[in-house]
Amino acid sequence: MKKMIARLTGFFLLTAISTMVYAQKDIYEIRVFKMKSDAQVTLTDNYLKDAYLPALHRMGIKNIGVFKPLANDTAVIKQVYVIVTYSSLDAWHNTKLKLDTDPELNASGKAFLDADTAHLPFVRVESTLLEAFPDQPNLIPTTLHANPDALYELRSYESPTKVLHQTKVKMFNEGEEIKLFKRLDFQAVFYADVISGCHMPNLMYMIVFTGADARTEHWKEFGSSPEWKQISTDPKYRNNISVNHIDSILMHRTAYSDL
Repeated sequence: MKKMIARLTGFFLLTAISTMVYAQKDIYEIRVFKMKSDAQVTLTDNYLKDAYLPALHRMGIKNIGVFKPLANDTAVIKQVYVIVTYSSLDAWHNTKLKLDTDPELNASGKAFLDADTAHLPFVRVESTLLEAFPDQPNLIPTTLHANPDALYELRSYESPTKVLHQTKVKMFNEGEEIKLFKRLDFQAVFYADVISGCHMPNLMYMIVFTGADARTEHWKEFGSSPEWKQISTDPKYRNNISVNHIDSILMHRTAYSDL
């Protein structure tokens, strides 16, 4: 009996350790709504605020981020970014099926979902699916949420080959680039690998600052840090060729965003 108890204790201990080491990685969906007019922006805002986010909240999905690029006011194509977190790909798929048949969502979002062709709410919607990095397997809401000047930066690193992309991902995790971001208090919401999207292979992450000056200071400190100098010059990470295109989108949260 004692041996059986010892075996069971060992089994449950190993299971607990495995769960801690191999934490379930979040799945993120980034939707980008593209619009041409302020009227379309208003329609999209109203749909997200009054229909889409409430529907997700009813399904138990929290910490939904809704953001607008700083350039929206003068841009020909205006954009709204929506970031939703799921526990797995199955959860993402099941949520999609539920949303398609949700009577409350279809009723409250009718002006958007079944818009008259003379008053279309958007030009196009893009969707990207991502899987969280192992060194930050779950989304971390920022402590700057209540700061009206908080600056959200969404960065995307595209690589010319699959192997170079994998090398860049290792740079963030095994190369301890994420650890450096943490030391410098970059307030990263997520780091993730794109598993489906229109720009692949690539990785994306979001970081938050108190404002523009803080962003400048943080990146300056990052670039001059001894850790970055060591990581960026390490031959195994091939930093000079692992990325051939970088996008940096500066945004503010909307008033109804959870993040």
